[in-house]
Amino acid sequence: MTESPRQFDGGPRYVGDIGQPAAHNVTTSSTPVIDGPDERRLPLLALISLALIGFILLAMETMPAGLLPDIAAGMATSEGSVGLLVSAYALGTVIVTVPAISLTRRFRRKPLLLISIVGLILANAITAISPDMAVSLVSRFIAGSFSGVIWGMLAAYAIRISPPARSGLALSIMSIGAPLGFAFGTPLGAFIGGLTDWRWSFAGLSILGLLVGLIILVCVPDAPGLPAATRLPLRSVFRLRGVPIVLIVIVVWMLAHSTIYTYIAPYLRTTSTGIAPDLMLLVYGIASLGGVALVGVFLDRHPRPLLHLSAATFTAAGVVLLVGHASMPAILIAAVLWGVSFGGAAPQLQNALTHAGGDNADIANSFLPVAFNLAIFGAGILGALLLTAADGLILPAAMTVLGLLTLALTGIGRRTAFAARH
Repeated sequence: MTESPRQFDGGPRYVGDIGQPAAHNVTTSSTPVIDGPDERRLPLLALISLALIGFILLAMETMPAGLLPDIAAGMATSEGSVGLLVSAYALGTVIVTVPAISLTRRFRRKPLLLISIVGLILANAITAISPDMAVSLVSRFIAGSFSGVIWGMLAAYAIRISPPARSGLALSIMSIGAPLGFAFGTPLGAFIGGLTDWRWSFAGLSILGLLVGLIILVCVPDAPGLPAATRLPLRSVFRLRGVPIVLIVIVVWMLAHSTIYTYIAPYLRTTSTGIAPDLMLLVYGIASLGGVALVGVFLDRHPRPLLHLSAATFTAAGVVLLVGHASMPAILIAAVLWGVSFGGAAPQLQNALTHAGGDNADIANSFLPVAFNLAIFGAGILGALLLTAADGLILPAAMTVLGLLTLALTGIGRRTAFAARH
């Protein structure tokens, strides 16, 4: 395998990629770039900016779910039709991400990110002022397309602008936006929509995206695109040692999570404990932030044991949700275990995919949002089928089975995809 783009310490210093000396790049642009002396410092503000974009992406994707009645009433349509706004966003991500990242590999990272953010903001603004569902579906598809481009480049970008020895911490900081979006983005949008009008929830995200884009413009270092000599064909990247097994783990683990996350209300009704979905998801969301923090501490030193432990804890959470379904304390403890274990899954899997992709990490990571969104789509179907056949207790049972499968897959890929240490 070719050398990873993050392994450039020793010998001449490089700006982001092998074979591109820093002196060759810094003299051609006034934009901040990665420089040798800064390799010991973690670009905290830049990573937080990338995390904020992750928060916006997740909140934007799930926003309609918290505003179904309001949007349906405002557009004189059914809640089922409004639900298609989430599907249209996911479809745009699935269809556009991989080819878009493949075609833009040679582009410098910062301009590409800024262009994608502008496209995302404009598409979301159109949704905010859209007069009918047809326009909204098109704008959501376009927003999902730009979202996929951004997701596909964030992980490798965070690593390129960070010290090689602290890449795991950099990924953890950048990835904190995703659990924040899951935990607080959609409820916040629903709260704003309830106080004013649902359109202001979307408008607010566009305004926030504009502010974050300005911060990125000023504070985030640039990084070069991938040199032509190191660019592999798309099919070859998919076949790189370790990439397929990481993607399979992503699909299975995300399917296990999303099936019960999406249908948490039917499960809680079955328990008769009186726990509200909002409380359950809030506990999960807060715990997931702790999971990201733990991953940030241990990912660089013990990536494989951490992954095994996360998958095992996730499975244990499913068991507690099933066996302890009649106990309020047991369910809340399970929510904590669930959040801690799955909250840090994204940086762990992005880290594995980035290392497996090597010089073509951007392309490898472009498969990640596709895998995630396919799992989200599949979870909606799987959960509906399970609830048709049984009551809500079938959901933690499915979570447990899929969690065990995830754990087994991390064991199968231990030598090809999941390193013991970096």
